[in-house]
Amino acid sequence: MSGDSDCTRTSPSAGSPSDSELLPDRPKYVCSLSPDLVTKAREELQEKPEWRLRDVQALRDMVCKDYPSLGTCLDDAFLLRFLRARKFDYDRALQLLVNYHTCRRTWPEVFNNLKPSAIKPVLESGFVTVLPHRDPEGRHVVCIRPDRWTPSNYPITENIRAIYLTLEKLIQSEETQVNGIVILADYKGVSLSKASHFGPFVAKKVIGILQDGFPIRIKAVNIINEPRIFKGIFAIIKPFLKEKIANRFFLHGCDLNSLHQNIPPVILPEEYGGTAGKLDISAWNELLLASEEDLLHDFSQLVLPCDSSPHDLLVSGDAEEKQCDDSLRGMKPQLYYCY
Repeated sequence: MSGDSDCTRTSPSAGSPSDSELLPDRPKYVCSLSPDLVTKAREELQEKPEWRLRDVQALRDMVCKDYPSLGTCLDDAFLLRFLRARKFDYDRALQLLVNYHTCRRTWPEVFNNLKPSAIKPVLESGFVTVLPHRDPEGRHVVCIRPDRWTPSNYPITENIRAIYLTLEKLIQSEETQVNGIVILADYKGVSLSKASHFGPFVAKKVIGILQDGFPIRIKAVNIINEPRIFKGIFAIIKPFLKEKIANRFFLHGCDLNSLHQNIPPVILPEEYGGTAGKLDISAWNELLLASEEDLLHDFSQLVLPCDSSPHDLLVSGDAEEKQCDDSLRGMKPQLYYCY
């Protein structure tokens, strides 16, 4: 990307060449949704195919007017992710796009050198994977197993990088943009020492990404095999959750029948009482690693212009950081009490 942002090159003015003349290489959007998903997007997301490109252009114009130095990709398909995630509300989609970039630029431990090959040890551990079959609603199931992480091997931020790259891969699919995803988190074997790594600072950052900083619809979070310590973890997380997201958390304990009410056994591996065979992480690992070039190409379009700084996007977060520090001081007593 050159020093001039896309907005600089595409902002309309009298006598200026058309947008297509300025950026002839911008990919033309071709909808890949099935007729049923087009109908679902219309009913659930307020997406009207006849107005789709008009809506994308409206968001593009808002970016160029309000955030000319955002340094974002302005392709139709990319902007559509944000419109769908916010039901085609222009203002909310714009804020989500800004949050997306803010998250990426203010947490270097997670976003520097972000590529699948860099988190290969996490993938090989089985900490995060995606089940091979979608649920009856057409949603992928992201399986997270914290017990597979050994803190002495690498910091918790490596796990977050792996989850983020998994989401980036999934959201490339228009089907996932419309249907959303389901999370299955298995907390078997999570100890107090391991839980203490997930303090309020990390919790706030992760929740900020998942509910306000990434264009994906999380439709349910199923927690299985949670120990007593999870009460302390959830107490840390809950203040940062919006009510709608908090209501999508389901705590099943060791009750597989309860889990099966949310995720049918036919798509679950044997480890969770399913009939889909043993949990196999290799297929997803291979797919994600094979996507490295595509992901790096996408990320290359998200370059901050040389005359801008991440702090141009948001008001200083000093007060929020202080709140996290205050919460951190009270974290371990909570965890010890619940343990």
